[in-house]
Parts: sequence; structure tokens; C-alpha cells
Amino acid sequence: MKKEILELFDNTYPDRDYTIEIVNPEFTSVCPITGLPDFGTITIRYVPDKSCVELKSLKYYFLEFRNAGIFYENITNRILDDLAALLHPRSLTVVTEWKARGGITETVTVNYSTKS
Repeated sequence: MKKEILELFDNTYPDRDYTIEIVNPEFTSVCPITGLPDFGTITIRYVPDKSCVELKSLKYYFLEFRNAGIFYENITNRILDDLAALLHPRSLTVVTEWKARGGITETVTVNYSTKS
């Protein structure tokens, strides 16, 4: 995945805490074991500091996962790591909710915060 695809723009209100929520209900990747497609919803919630992520670049970043053989847990943590490194947000949560396969669903949640 190419995190270099992600672009930023300046947060016009850096002195105010507010939450941005981004939902991608059509996320796709590939199971690294079976090679079968995985379908999920990615939800990103963050409180920006100096920058915000530009949505078109985020869409293209998500498309990088489409043919990647990667586990759910790794996708979730990778998105958090890439966005945290780029944005340096006050807080960030990534939730991935995966469609049923074999009758089993999975939800993975990871958090990042600059506060101790």
C-alpha cells in the first residue's frame, strides 16, 4: 500500500477540538490464505490537529488494498499507522467491520491518542 498517495490540507480550526468521521462501506481486499475477496466497512474517526486528510486521496489509498493479500487485523493497524504518521492527530480510531464468511463476522478496532 502506498501511503504516499495520501494528501493533506490545513485545518482551519486547529484551536478547536472536533471530530471527523469518514466511512467507506465498500472496502475490498483479499484473504492471504484463500485468495478470496473480503468485503468490509472502514470507519475512521479523528480529532485533527494541524492537518486533515483529503478524501479523494484516501479513496485511492483504500483502492491499494483491493488486490492485497492481507489479514483484517493488519489492514486495520496499517491504516491507523499510516494516518497517524501523516496527520499527527489529537486522537484517531479505525474500525473495520467485515462481512460474514462461513457465518462468521469480525470487527477490529484500534486507537491512537497523543494524550497520556
